[in-house]
Amino acid sequence: MKLPNLVIAAVVGAGLVFCAAAQAKDAMGEKVDLKSLPAAVQKAINDKAAGGEIVKVTREDDSNGKWNYEVWVKTNGKTWQFEVDPNGKVVKTKH
Repeated sequence: MKLPNLVIAAVVGAGLVFCAAAQAKDAMGEKVDLKSLPAAVQKAINDKAAGGEIVKVTREDDSNGKWNYEVWVKTNGKTWQFEVDPNGKVVKTKH
């Protein structure tokens, strides 16, 4: 009878680990509403995305407790990304 209890405990434990990992991943890429961001961040995003459609904005946290906003833009049928820091400075562009 001890073996089935051990198997059940292992399955439950694995499930808990999987759920915790999934929640951590979701927190890292939390979708945000552009209108809720500080004015400097909104301006930087709108200026950089000029002529394109802003598809999505997420808040990307790093392990040091700092974050940037990652922005997906569609221009001429192609999607590209850039990051803006909380002060409104574009820090990275990915094409």
